[in-house]
Order: sequence, then C-alpha cells, then structure tokens
Amino acid sequence: MAEQLELFDKTNLAPEAAVPTSDPKSEAPHVPIINHPQSGPDAFLTRLAAYYANEMELPRLAGRVSIEWNRRMRTAAGRAFYQTGQIELNPKLQDLPEDRRNIEIFGTFLHELAHLISFARAKGKRIQPHGPEWKQACRDLGIPGEDRCHNLDFEPRKIKRRFAYQCEACGSVVERVRKL
Repeated sequence: MAEQLELFDKTNLAPEAAVPTSDPKSEAPHVPIINHPQSGPDAFLTRLAAYYANEMELPRLAGRVSIEWNRRMRTAAGRAFYQTGQIELNPKLQDLPEDRRNIEIFGTFLHELAHLISFARAKGKRIQPHGPEWKQACRDLGIPGEDRCHNLDFEPRKIKRRFAYQCEACGSVVERVRKL
C-alpha cells in the first residue's frame, strides 16, 4: 500500500487525498473525502479515473475518460459510455447519509470505471456488460464481489400517462405519456 500511496502522490491528483484502497482487515474501504460538484464535470474523479486507466496500461482510455454528475438521472446510480469514455453519476449519491455517502460514490465510480476498462481491454470485441471481462476489471480495481445492481432507494419520477391505447386483437391496454 505504501508503494501505491507514493505513486499516487507523484501524479499530484489531490494533495489532501490518499489512494482509495480496501483494507482486508476492515469491512469499509478507505475512500477519499472530497467535495464534489452538484452537476457537471468532476475534476478529481476524472483525474482518478485516468490514474487507474494508466495503472491498467490503458493510456488511450486514460486520455479520454471523463466523469460528470448528471442531475437528470433518476433511478440509476451511474452509467458508463464506452464509445466516449464518459461516466455519469447521479447527484442523489451526494444526498446520502454522511456515513455512507463517500463509500457509495466511490463504489459507483469504480463499478462504472470497470465497464470502461473491460470494454477498452476487449478492443472492439462484443462483451456482456456484467460478464466475465467486467468481473475481472472489478477484481483489478479492488472490488471483487461487486454486484451488478445497487440497492439505493432512488425514487423514480411520477409522470401522468394521459393517453391509453387498446389492442384490437388481445384487448390489452398500453398507457403512454405522449401520443403515438
């Protein structure tokens, strides 16, 4: 771990932050305590993602990875776009209780980064989003037992469905927000 901290300090990502690592003797991972913006780009997490990508010998990903907070997200904690190297995080993660906030933010960040790493390693080959390549990337990032879904209680938007269509053949009704 000392080597990892030394490498991290040399990259000058954030002088007050330490490399987030998991201590096998502790149940909670060590995560940096950082103030994140409510929306838009997150410079610290972007630099951290680039650091991890360089450590995994993926310089192309390191050069294009970016992390943003998307206030339009409702139920997903995060999502990754391998075509652009972008990760979007839900700002509701920042509203979690203080004892869970940084752990959930960092866990979601690593989960989405594992997607980008697995697709970068596949070099255009089609892979499953939560398949063996993703699981290997999770292990390499220090989250070996990562689950594919979060258990956070993010309320979905309630949209009134004003239009209803009935199938003439089977009689089933489909409600819609917009007209067909």
